[in-house]
Amino acid sequence: MTARLVIAGTTSGAGKTTVASGLMAAIAARGLTVQGAKVGPDFIDPSYHALATGRPGRNLDAFLSGPDLVAPLLAHAVGPVPAGEGARSAAASRAADLAIVEGVMGLYDGASGRGELASTAHVAKLTRSPVVLVVDAASMARSVAALVLGYKHFDLAVNVAGVILNKVGSTWHADLLREALEPIGVPVLGALVRDERVQTPSRHLGLVPVGERDARAREAQEALAARIAEGCDLDALHALARSAPPLAAPAWDPVAAIAGADGDGARPLAAVPDPPRRDGRAPRIAYAAGAAFTFRYAENLELLRAAGAELLPVDPLADAGLPDGTDALYLGGGFPEEHGAALAANAPMRAAVAELARAGRPVVAECGGLLYLGSALDGHEMCGVLDGVGHLGSRLTLGYREATAGVDSPLWRAGETVRGHEFHYSTLAPEASDPPAWTFAARGRERQEGVAGPALHASYLHTHWAAFPRAAARLVRAAASG
Repeated sequence: MTARLVIAGTTSGAGKTTVASGLMAAIAARGLTVQGAKVGPDFIDPSYHALATGRPGRNLDAFLSGPDLVAPLLAHAVGPVPAGEGARSAAASRAADLAIVEGVMGLYDGASGRGELASTAHVAKLTRSPVVLVVDAASMARSVAALVLGYKHFDLAVNVAGVILNKVGSTWHADLLREALEPIGVPVLGALVRDERVQTPSRHLGLVPVGERDARAREAQEALAARIAEGCDLDALHALARSAPPLAAPAWDPVAAIAGADGDGARPLAAVPDPPRRDGRAPRIAYAAGAAFTFRYAENLELLRAAGAELLPVDPLADAGLPDGTDALYLGGGFPEEHGAALAANAPMRAAVAELARAGRPVVAECGGLLYLGSALDGHEMCGVLDGVGHLGSRLTLGYREATAGVDSPLWRAGETVRGHEFHYSTLAPEASDPPAWTFAARGRERQEGVAGPALHASYLHTHWAAFPRAAARLVRAAASG
């Protein structure tokens, strides 16, 4: 499968998510199998992609994974989804007919101070994908041609092959914009009239994840798909996707990644004849799911399974305890601050998490999971694994990080340097242990963050393990030990 499109925006807020997820749903409604992907580290937009396609949402981030893995990860994403890997429909068992990649920010906006790195344009070039530019045309007329021409010619290695005009005022307005664009030779592939009825609720970190509003999100998705089908030329968009050249990279393979990983800090797993075992069985790693914990990269779970783990989903809001035989716990991110009272009310689950940690079993937590491990969150009692008290504030901590591990943990070795991303309004005080989970170096200053030890790693930092498969291998080994 080589058919693919990148849906880019002139700016943040131009309507990329509306167009991309609606286009996925509209094309899937025609009976085609569609794979969605998001440029950058965001977890929320991929949840809408998964709703539209029935396949796991994916991320293509040239900073988190490194540029060399972007095309292989896309090639992996469009393949059949194995049973238990997040398939939501029969379509997931087949290879995708086309991929639709939603951009981040404006087309050329990348990691701050690093040029094009991790921008939508960078990913489009790495995957050799045609770009459809979404323009917020609400207050534009003939100037739209100057804008689009600038985006098309700013980097001639980026194939800006079409435009979708969003927030158009009327049919007359759309005709005016088409007339302006005709001389520059960039085809208009859609024009979407402003419609206040098609909205997705937002809050402090962006859109509300699908997992918190599934039924309403489905209704909105159906309405959006109908709007996209009416306002866009689906045949022309599909033809443009099919014009993409073959992906010049083999598909990323989690099994091969684990086989080549430095699994225990001393020897590659390929030298080990059998996967790690615990009491004669695969080690069992529970991972947080449900409405409060929806942030995790699909590849992280795939790597854990490839390393030999049995993965068990657990909902800290609804389940009365951890699954029987849980050997380790992986708490991803999400919005525990929106569910503080309900998480506090589930005392049996909080006690089970604390007991697992006291027993010295491996516990890994990212961002929202870090808050859940604290003693309290905005006045609600949490698990008490950490002494820290969490609060939702008004100051945003956001950005890519290069981080150095401060101590050996179930994932990392002291002194090891990795790449990650922070995105949170909350704080946990105290912020770090001594030694900390991480030391961040940025703009000539250092900051310490997180809590770690031989059986614990808890931090705000999100990491994509495709670039660091040894982290998954080490966690499975830790789950099998003791």
